[in-house]
Amino acid sequence: MAKVFIGVAWPYGNGAVHFGHMAGSNLAPDIFARFHRALGDEVLMVSGSDMHGTPTTVTAEKEGIAPAEVARKYHDINARALAGFGISHDMYTHTATAQHASVVHDMFRAFMEKGYLYEAETTQAYCPKCRRFLPDRYIEGVCPHCGADGARGDQCTDSCGRTLDPAELKSPRCKICSTPPEFKPTKHLFFKLSAFQGKLSDWVKDKTYWRTHVRAFTEKWLADGLKDRAVTRDIDYGITVPLPGFESKRIYVWFEAVIGYLSASKLWAEKMGQPEKWKEFWCDPGAKHYYFMGKDNIPFHTIIWPAMLMAYDDKLDLPYDVPANEFLQLGGEKMSKSRTTSAAIWTVPDYLTQYPADPMRYYLSMHMPENHDTDFLWGEFVERNNSDLADTLGNFVHRVAKFTYDKFKEVPAHSGTLAEEDRKLLDLIRRTHEEVTLDLTGCRFKPAIDKVMALAREGNRYFFQSQPWKLYKDDQTRCKDVLHICFRLVKALGVMLSPYMPASSEKMLAMVGEPRQARWQAAVDDVEPRKLAEEPIPLFKKIEVPKGPRRCPSLRVARITGVEPHPSGEKLYIMSVSTGNETRKIVSGIREWYAPEDLIGRQIVVVINLKPAAIRGVESNGMLLAAEGGKHPCSLIVPPSEAKEGEVVAGYECAEQIDIREFRSFDLRVGRIAGDGAFDVGGKAYKLSEKLGTGEVVVELAKDVPSVLKCGGRPLVPLKEVGSGAKVH
Repeated sequence: MAKVFIGVAWPYGNGAVHFGHMAGSNLAPDIFARFHRALGDEVLMVSGSDMHGTPTTVTAEKEGIAPAEVARKYHDINARALAGFGISHDMYTHTATAQHASVVHDMFRAFMEKGYLYEAETTQAYCPKCRRFLPDRYIEGVCPHCGADGARGDQCTDSCGRTLDPAELKSPRCKICSTPPEFKPTKHLFFKLSAFQGKLSDWVKDKTYWRTHVRAFTEKWLADGLKDRAVTRDIDYGITVPLPGFESKRIYVWFEAVIGYLSASKLWAEKMGQPEKWKEFWCDPGAKHYYFMGKDNIPFHTIIWPAMLMAYDDKLDLPYDVPANEFLQLGGEKMSKSRTTSAAIWTVPDYLTQYPADPMRYYLSMHMPENHDTDFLWGEFVERNNSDLADTLGNFVHRVAKFTYDKFKEVPAHSGTLAEEDRKLLDLIRRTHEEVTLDLTGCRFKPAIDKVMALAREGNRYFFQSQPWKLYKDDQTRCKDVLHICFRLVKALGVMLSPYMPASSEKMLAMVGEPRQARWQAAVDDVEPRKLAEEPIPLFKKIEVPKGPRRCPSLRVARITGVEPHPSGEKLYIMSVSTGNETRKIVSGIREWYAPEDLIGRQIVVVINLKPAAIRGVESNGMLLAAEGGKHPCSLIVPPSEAKEGEVVAGYECAEQIDIREFRSFDLRVGRIAGDGAFDVGGKAYKLSEKLGTGEVVVELAKDVPSVLKCGGRPLVPLKEVGSGAKVH
């Protein structure tokens, strides 16, 4: 049994947490914690509200109330919201406790005694209109590195991510009154971060398993040379400085906030009635420490916090991994409490008043910005809920449970005779469980849930092809065997989805008699016959969205005439495509799956009325269609072999431009036509009124009725087999 410490970034006490916080730093650690608890490991996950950050004082000044009042208000709101969203902290506290101040003072004094703090004169921004020194985040201006306006005095978080000094900003201004600041001398205490250059460089050498962008951030800091950092500021709100002569100053929030991981652990131990228990997680070389945050906080957790721990007590455990996510954006901008950009709903408290947590947990897991920034799209969330959860996962579980309840009222026993398709499905469950275990152990959360949902799609296929409704009449022994295998899959899905969607998972596990916190290994165990106590109800409800006039994507046959690597995107190609009467440049993220020689000369299907977009500095005028599924992560959608360049996909012609959100509102999927004319989309059965052969084809699901996409009377198809129900992007 391993010990796992999980530190979660502390949100500022200046506003309600939003989906950016969930995708960036809260959902991933919760998934990770629930996974390790299911493994039987000891887990301590801590976080809390950063009460002293300058965003809180800025909000307080705007609202005309005390900073402590603002911080307490939003701490209470966010604690309820995080709990309502299913975030399972072992300790959620805040930095305004006396206990936290005591731990901060203890570390501060230790640094003083060891010579890691020294006094020096520096210049600090001073606002002549507000008549006070300005903390770094009270200053905004133009970033000297990337030219983005709105960079803060300490960091250009929304653009290039570089750390800054207020004096570096171009056109600096006071955030409160917009007056250009003056720079005046003042005395502060500095932490000797430079003294740890060698130790940190040696420590980072074996962190080859860190995410690429995390290691790159860290190595850049080390390559530039570490600089000493001030630990005090000329402000009157925050933790006092335990040193004579510094009564008018406060401890800089960057210094005290990261200490919250340690103080929260000690508070947890005290609440447990075992004051020394925190040491089991902090002083055991076998314990592993994981820190989750957005990419703007990477250097604080891979450089500054490890240096502070080295300076304080070399017996304390250092971070093992820092799986920082990139940003979840709204309209191409980082989600932020201080910005006016918004979606239909984007704060967690607002969302929870209308919808359950699990559908959004699922969407954010599927859309998690693990390795690149992603966009939050409300329409895409609705589509994921309706198609993935209601029509795929929920459809499989409900069909199995409802049919079984109606016919047998219990989970049936297995006869002991396994058909070939049974063995294949059970083997797929075992392999998926092994792969998902490896993914979650390595903090790869999106690939893991992709695999679980592919397994759910396979369950629909198995149920559809086995046709238990026919077996019930002709062979009840085989019918019971099929249902037994289906319930084994329900159990496996319930266990493997429990870190992601705990409430829905609990309902699935209850059907097979598993406890709400099932063992991880139970996913591959058999199920016992048991009574179904009550008639099953669907796990998920569809979200209805009013639709206006149809503005559809214009789909054309095109031929790839040129392919070159994108100069600043390792997963991107810049492709030249001919649509008959013109040649366009399209930036496409298929580089890891197709070599240039596999693409040049190939016919594809492109969206030609998509608004142009700059992708890593290169304008893209269109988009190609590809499917993602369990068998192939990327399969190009191709037209019939006899199609001509520029030929229109029937019914998909629109003179107006559409944006990416409108495109994603179209539910394009892969369906499978069987030899008898039956048609299946993700396990859901339909009947075609026309003969189109057999195999996989592209369809649009509109009002649950599939419409086959055709060009010249023949269907569009995936180049590679992907599996029925696979999403076409």
